Amino acid sequence: MQRYIVGGAVRDQLLGRSVVDHDWVVVGATPDEMLERGFRQVGADFPVFLHPETGEEHALARTERKKGRGYHGFTVHAAPDVTLEEDLARRDLTINAMAMDADGHLVDPFDGRKDLEARRLRHVGPAFVEDPLRVLRVARFAAQLAEHDFDVADETRALMREMSESGELADLTPERVWAETVKALGTSRPSRYFGLLHDVGALGDTFPELEALFGVPQPKEYHPEVDTGIHTLLVLDAAAGLSEDIGVRFAAICHDLGKALTPHEEWPRHIGHERRGIEPTRALCERLRTSKAVRELALTVTAQHGRIHHALEMRDATLVDLLDDLDALRRPERFEAILTICHADSRGKPGKETVDYPEGDWLRRVRATVAAISPQPLLDQGIRGKALGEALRRERIRAVGELRQTEREGGPG
Repeated sequence: MQRYIVGGAVRDQLLGRSVVDHDWVVVGATPDEMLERGFRQVGADFPVFLHPETGEEHALARTERKKGRGYHGFTVHAAPDVTLEEDLARRDLTINAMAMDADGHLVDPFDGRKDLEARRLRHVGPAFVEDPLRVLRVARFAAQLAEHDFDVADETRALMREMSESGELADLTPERVWAETVKALGTSRPSRYFGLLHDVGALGDTFPELEALFGVPQPKEYHPEVDTGIHTLLVLDAAAGLSEDIGVRFAAICHDLGKALTPHEEWPRHIGHERRGIEPTRALCERLRTSKAVRELALTVTAQHGRIHHALEMRDATLVDLLDDLDALRRPERFEAILTICHADSRGKPGKETVDYPEGDWLRRVRATVAAISPQPLLDQGIRGKALGEALRRERIRAVGELRQTEREGGPG
């Protein structure tokens, strides 16, 4: 029985990145032998065991053979006679098909180290095409390793395009698509994930609402990038620079989905795209089975970001109504997330990557002013029910007017 560290731990160690998890492959052992050594078996598809002390995963060396369509269309063979090289051969990329023994000796049958040095994502072998999920995985690795300037090998890119054209990506479950997407959204350059999927023709089967934005023009005087799909990816990276919240980053993808539904005769203007974007945003969230919080944030941003961009021009009453529509008083954290996405939207243009967002700062001050208005004096006057809500709204509008006047006279704050 021999065990080797494999996959991402080896890759990241050679890249000088921090290694979070160690995955092991065990050669020459049976499930009974693992159990006798105190390992605990987990997983139903193939033999995986947890180390009795460290809890790290140990998988028996195995091979896989395609038997049907989709991610689950495989038969797995795990036995003591499966070699380490055979196990590595089933992996997706050469940089993930390296192993290291307990003494630190590298096992690299597919030149993964050479591809690491060349900053190249290259598939291991022809079996790559058997698993459609690998198209998303390569795109996710492109995002995760963006800081190291990795690119996809031409032959691998061609295979990804071939797999996209086969239609098998449509067989991927929403859970698997979302799992890979969440990992990509957590990177510093999540646009690499969606951009690569678009380039190889895979975005239409996985994110058709986003794919529909590419080729849709916007007014050049406001959007030098013109293309709405490109703008959306710029906004996504800007959001990643402002927040680590996955919900914020996902909502950045959704905010302009309605522009794909603008009648062509109205191009490049997109009046009413916020309203048009509600249904595609809802459809995307429901298909991917996102959490309720992620869905609500995406829908609110889609519907309201245009109004927020005009906050500096709004009347006092309109500002109070906007805060009410955003539920800003009861949900301050979500309000802050919404403003962050709108800030990213303002930065999602060439040359605007570092601009401030005065509209957000103004709305924060307005919210603080409105939140300070207590209903107690009105209650003390005996005002109740609908009349109380109307009176409280008038007080808030009055306070916003005073804030505006104060700032005109002495500046913000």
